[in-house]
Amino acid sequence: MNAKYTQEVFQTELNDAKNIYQLISYKEQTAGYSKIILNEKFAHIQLENVTKLERLYLLKEFYNLKLGYELLKYNIELAKQNKQVGMWLFVWKENHQAFNFYKKMGFEIMGDYNFKISETHSNPNHQMLLRF
Repeated sequence: MNAKYTQEVFQTELNDAKNIYQLISYKEQTAGYSKIILNEKFAHIQLENVTKLERLYLLKEFYNLKLGYELLKYNIELAKQNKQVGMWLFVWKENHQAFNFYKKMGFEIMGDYNFKISETHSNPNHQMLLRF
């Protein structure tokens, strides 16, 4: 994890025009962020013009304020404005709070994916899709 979330990795991602980041604040404090990629296809999704929600994170002290809902809603609207027909994501199967959130927002399970953490460890994920 330390290799995937370094300052250099984030700088490279921020410099890549295909990555769209959004910050969300609450009472003048940054509460979280998201990252989407427009037109990001995946083998199990047979759609054109589909957006990948790669990250949506909130700091724990901002849970239960509906900020995740607002941030996701903003990204969905942004995707629609860019003529996207859906949004997909991976969510770790053990993250029940996130899974239930996405399910409540209308995402459906499309398949499974093992997210490789290291040479010896991977996390099982659901792949989910929301059609617009």
